[in-house]
Amino acid sequence: MTRYPFAVACLMLGATVAHAQSDRVAPTIAPAPTSEEMKQARPPRARGISAQLAVEAARQANDVCLRNGYKTTALVTDSAGVPIVLLANDGAAAITQRVAMSKIWAVLTYRKTSGEVSDNAAKDPALAAQIKGNPLIETARQGAIPIISGTTIVGALAVSGAPGGDKDEVCARAGLAKIQERVS
Repeated sequence: MTRYPFAVACLMLGATVAHAQSDRVAPTIAPAPTSEEMKQARPPRARGISAQLAVEAARQANDVCLRNGYKTTALVTDSAGVPIVLLANDGAAAITQRVAMSKIWAVLTYRKTSGEVSDNAAKDPALAAQIKGNPLIETARQGAIPIISGTTIVGALAVSGAPGGDKDEVCARAGLAKIQERVS
């Protein structure tokens, strides 16, 4: 748990805000940094793909889903789970942004597709309990894939919003296929 204290705090803050303002949509990004955080060093982003490639992959993923009739959100992160691009189709539900992030965390935590994580959790009660206890994932869902350069995971791409993770994953794979040869 100590590995993700800021992310956990953000999730808890988001849940608090959502509970306190139930007529409003829960926030999908971290709150503004505190004055104490602003004083700290600002390390560069972790290894990941360029913003240009991330935009191409997200756009392709959403376009494929839209052609199939699904209003989705595509999220591309670096290897530490920091968003590079979050792109939502017009009409995509706000919750798809948070679901996409939980799929990303499954990929980065377990080093495999979120669908594989979900399949494994269905067969392994201990893994299912571990996932449920992780506030960054809580439920393993299909629809996110690692972005790999050589043998190294340099990020992840998630899609959320189709009626089933299997359909989300088709779109994510299409997004990655568009850029894979240029990933380094």
